[in-house]
Amino acid sequence: MRKIHLVFVGLLCSISAIGQSIDKIINIKEVERIERYLASDELAGRKPFTPGIEKAAQFISDEFANAKLKKWGNSTSYLQTFQVYKPTLKSIQASLNGEVIDSKKVVLIGKETKTIIQENSAYSQATIAKGENFFQSAYRFISGKTPTVVWVDEDFAALFARLSNRNLLRENQVNVAFILSNKAATRFKIEVENDITPMPLSNVVGIIPGRSLANEYVIFSGHYDHLGVMPNRAVKGDSIYNGANDDAAGTTGMMMLAKYFKKWNKNERTLIFAAFTAEESGGFGATYFSEQFDPAAVKAMVNLEMIGTESKWGKNSAYITGFEKTDMGAILQKNLEGTGFTFHPDPYTDQNLFYRSDNATLARLGVPAHTISTSKMDNEPNYHKPSDQVETLDLENMTAIIKSIALSAQSIISGKDTPSRVDTSQLK
Repeated sequence: MRKIHLVFVGLLCSISAIGQSIDKIINIKEVERIERYLASDELAGRKPFTPGIEKAAQFISDEFANAKLKKWGNSTSYLQTFQVYKPTLKSIQASLNGEVIDSKKVVLIGKETKTIIQENSAYSQATIAKGENFFQSAYRFISGKTPTVVWVDEDFAALFARLSNRNLLRENQVNVAFILSNKAATRFKIEVENDITPMPLSNVVGIIPGRSLANEYVIFSGHYDHLGVMPNRAVKGDSIYNGANDDAAGTTGMMMLAKYFKKWNKNERTLIFAAFTAEESGGFGATYFSEQFDPAAVKAMVNLEMIGTESKWGKNSAYITGFEKTDMGAILQKNLEGTGFTFHPDPYTDQNLFYRSDNATLARLGVPAHTISTSKMDNEPNYHKPSDQVETLDLENMTAIIKSIALSAQSIISGKDTPSRVDTSQLK
């Protein structure tokens, strides 16, 4: 095609010089085959707890099996299954300093059927003050390990009710009570009754064992869930949110890297390939996955998110979230010298992408964990819309991005380079 840039051709030639002929493994035909199935109407948007996402999980498992990846630990399946819990509120009553308050001013995040919290209960107390990032602050308490009563400034009244939309809870969820009040009460009582329903979710995980550094891990990941079918948000009669770019593209990239590195067969470190579930629902898949590791053993994580469109710099480019937090981006870029491909720092820092994707859980534990993306977050016309379909993607450019990741990561998986750790004291 005449439109392909000369530098793009140079990139493909440079990468093809790697030991294994990368073009035989990572090529547009294979990329399109996987992408088209994951984003097909048959999978109906891959929403958790639907037949569509189960079909996607089986497809990814079959691809891992065909590539002869190992299973995690002693598992007999590529599925890494765990439970989340859905609470259904039955009743809530609350009083502050002896006065009954509107139940809408209290939200309890917890998976107990009956909860009573008083001022002398073994709960920490904290505040979300005016001017803070409300949801970032709330998530910090929800994802923590300490039962807490959180006093929320009434300036957040319009956002407060959205806390109750968190309808899935993780296994080790501690109770967090949010109370909309400008002042902490000296006496209070909160009584909540819930019905709790356990619900299974599954990541899909494949392994290529390392040789001399088998106890050191490098992770490649993408989330395979999306929004499903939404009749109330149909556009021109289309209610299937296929999620071709978000994130069938990243999942496809992860799967192609698994196939390539299995054939490459030079990894000194153990490689883990993970398709995460429930990213769109609160990052439950990545959270559970991260709890299976000693963070110190994870030397790098490359998460792929929305790599199907051209970046703001055009072809042969992508950006890395949290670029400045470790030297992993510099290592990847060094390994691409002469190819014409460029990794850039995240240009959308106001959107907090480093904290919003599946790299975040491990990054908060100090792991050099970053997301690679091309999505123009200030102008991505198909983001979270039914129009996010394969036809809107640049599969040729996407294939080049996957090849560039394969090339740039080799010094890390071979053990030659080890990225610096995230300074967790500097995280939001």
